[in-house]
Amino acid sequence: MAQYDVLIVGAGHGGAQAAVALRQNKFEGTIAIVGDEPDLPYERPPLSKEYFSGEKTFDRILIRPATFWAERGVDMLLGKRVASVDPAAHQVTLTDGSTIGYGKMVWATGGAPRRLTCSGHHLAGVHGVRTREDADRMLGELDRTTNVVVIGGGYIGLEAAAVLSKFGKKVTVLEALDRVLARVAGEALSRFYEAEHRAHGVDVQLGAKVDCILGDEQDRVTGVQMHDGSVIPADMVIVGIGIVPAVEPLIAAGAAGGNGVDVDEYCRTSLPDIYAIGDCAMHANAFAGGARIRLESVQNANDQATTAAKHILGGTDVYHAVPWFWSNQYDLRLQTMGLSIGYDETIVRGDPAARSFSVIYLKDGRVLALDCVNAVKDYVQGKALVTGGISPDKAGLANPEIPLKSLLPA
Repeated sequence: MAQYDVLIVGAGHGGAQAAVALRQNKFEGTIAIVGDEPDLPYERPPLSKEYFSGEKTFDRILIRPATFWAERGVDMLLGKRVASVDPAAHQVTLTDGSTIGYGKMVWATGGAPRRLTCSGHHLAGVHGVRTREDADRMLGELDRTTNVVVIGGGYIGLEAAAVLSKFGKKVTVLEALDRVLARVAGEALSRFYEAEHRAHGVDVQLGAKVDCILGDEQDRVTGVQMHDGSVIPADMVIVGIGIVPAVEPLIAAGAAGGNGVDVDEYCRTSLPDIYAIGDCAMHANAFAGGARIRLESVQNANDQATTAAKHILGGTDVYHAVPWFWSNQYDLRLQTMGLSIGYDETIVRGDPAARSFSVIYLKDGRVLALDCVNAVKDYVQGKALVTGGISPDKAGLANPEIPLKSLLPA
């Protein structure tokens, strides 16, 4: 049985950063990363943006080249999946039946795309966007694709729609709620992006209820049937309705959790010597008012990885990082600082018609978050407003001629 001082399960952003942080902080023990894909750790966000559009080749989205891992003594156990965890014996069993022992373990598996519950989800041409294989499969089908239906008006769905519309495809976005981005942004941002996509020829349908996916005799998708009986033709369907956190082996082993695995301020699970980080980790977040949340972002995965690595080395720094995100659609660069959870007021700073503006979210007058569209200065200067819990002058917030940094207390 192989044995490692630290075993990292998951070869995404969090898993890679955990190994990097251990070595950067002078950890000299043995490290291995188990990844269920055959590829070295790579960046996920470009899959629906630069990689999908052809702006970046795969080697340009690798987090580190192969030589980096070899030089730092990080064993890559790729194309392997953990089937079960034995916390008492400090070992895992892989799906091929082999076992690996560990001193400490970092669980960084992220999640799998949530699947539709309706019939037809298995058809060829129906895709999630989570892995390089997903993106490559879609790219391989583009030549025979005219009509694309995107189910889900979140960031993944909208980013894919933007790229496909630039490829000249007829794209329809189906969002079950009354606006896109409803779970992550205010109405002003939603309406802006709806208008932008429609201006680029995308058919954005709101309150759209999907009944089933239709296919032909070869089990290839032909269309999406709506609840009212109408059918939208489709040669390709992209499903972007969230993820299911990949934590089954930990939960089966007795870890506390449900929609993710519960972790404390050091990213420790309830199981001895096992940490969890990234999309699958349910944690109390100070920028969500202390609520326990899962945060699906590269920033969160990287920061939690560093917290866990330092704690393994005996450190006492707790996880406390202001969340940030980004999304590229067409020539629009959206940058988000903070979490808008629980906001009771929004201020639009600038003119959306000029395609450069910010939406500021407040609660009881205090700045919670900013969504900045082609407004880099607001994004950079707004961080201090969020981290400081500042209650600035609202007229100043609304005036783009007044720098946000000037609204900080002396």
